[in-house]
Amino acid sequence: MAKLWSGRFSEESSGLLDRFNASIGFDQKLWKYDIKGSKIHAKMLWNIGVLTEEEYQAILKGLDQIAQEIEEDVFVFKISDEDIHMSIETALTARIGDAGKKLHTARSRNDQVALDFRLYVLEHNQILQQKIAALIDVILELALAHTQTIMPGMTHLQHAQPISFGFHLVAWCASFKRDCERLYDSYERNNFLPLGAGAMAGTPYGNDREAMAKELGFKAPTLNAMDTVSERDFALDLLYDISMLLMHISRVAEELVLWSSYEFKFIALSDGYSTGSSIMPQKKNPDVPELLRGKSGRTFGNLMALLSVMKGLPLAYNKDTQEDKEGVFDSVETALISLDILKEVLSTMQIFPQNMLKMAKVGHLTATDLADFLVQKAKLPFREAHHLTGKIVAYADQKGVDISELEEKEILQVACLDISGIKGVLDLKNSMEARDSLGGTASKRVLEQIESLQKWLQRYQGLQNQGHQNNG
Repeated sequence: MAKLWSGRFSEESSGLLDRFNASIGFDQKLWKYDIKGSKIHAKMLWNIGVLTEEEYQAILKGLDQIAQEIEEDVFVFKISDEDIHMSIETALTARIGDAGKKLHTARSRNDQVALDFRLYVLEHNQILQQKIAALIDVILELALAHTQTIMPGMTHLQHAQPISFGFHLVAWCASFKRDCERLYDSYERNNFLPLGAGAMAGTPYGNDREAMAKELGFKAPTLNAMDTVSERDFALDLLYDISMLLMHISRVAEELVLWSSYEFKFIALSDGYSTGSSIMPQKKNPDVPELLRGKSGRTFGNLMALLSVMKGLPLAYNKDTQEDKEGVFDSVETALISLDILKEVLSTMQIFPQNMLKMAKVGHLTATDLADFLVQKAKLPFREAHHLTGKIVAYADQKGVDISELEEKEILQVACLDISGIKGVLDLKNSMEARDSLGGTASKRVLEQIESLQKWLQRYQGLQNQGHQNNG
């Protein structure tokens, strides 16, 4: 069958070109967006007098039949059709004749693919937001139950200060909150209609772009036709947002791997989300968080791949941009399953507060409290208090005990001071509760943080639901 664009060609394209040029193998994922856009475009053509009522209704009926066949997996995608747009248009014309040939009036594949791909990106942007919000909700429930659970806070992966497990979980939520907000901002920035830009300079048919934008749920049409068909910022925004999300997931996953080891034993992953060894029968491997760590790499690669494709392209459309979709599809699917499985892992894992407390008694976690106490009680400059505390830590190391296990008289003797009340500040719970500045680990502050995040989540989900209604 001759190509729809073959009028000026005297030879048929080679089979090798068909294979090299075709995107139908992957862009068929865009079929429902192509049909949705085609219906709105057909309505616009009917409104401006290009289509008769009969032709318009025939197009709608034919598109519905094609959609049903695709949903039922009986539609045949042919490599000779090149892409999803040609595939649907060819099938439509075969069904309804000349009316199908009129559908492409006042549009180009350039603005057509920009529409289909943008609709896919915007829809999956919102799905990702929903899933991140659900993950935050699960983590907040855990945090609320563990505002008094003491664990060692770490810097440089070394014991630093006593914190609560709930405080640590809220830190995860803070990063995922930014991921939600980043996606929300990207959605708002890219929610503009490309259809009607034509090949690169608009059309001479008087397309009603404002009406089409309203019907498809966009805020407005895009500003400039040349920019519209040649930019892929909306796809790059999503790839960047997903890369940031997967980076945060990877950091969480790393901590799950550490915490589930025998060296920590802060948590135990559910058998349903663990695997075994083919040779060592005792093993219970944290393969899910390890894979979550690894998945971030492929999303970073997809971002860099599309940046590399776009960096040297002149305006307007170039065939290079056909390479924009596979990486986005892959990153979206990676992010969706990663969010789902991380939520389930966190919902089903066991938590061992007693092991966290035991580890908090190692590493002199209250040394900073002692230095602060010396500043306040002995009126020492902080640097001098810091130096004296370091000497006391060295003394405790020599004895093979934690600083909190030293007697007060020993501490005073090493520091050459005559004050009282030191033992109280070395208590782990007292230390945790003393950090009651805004955003700190004191239980009352953690409860404030949880409440703040819960209120934000309610407002955010309300805004998101409103957005779904507007774009339904």
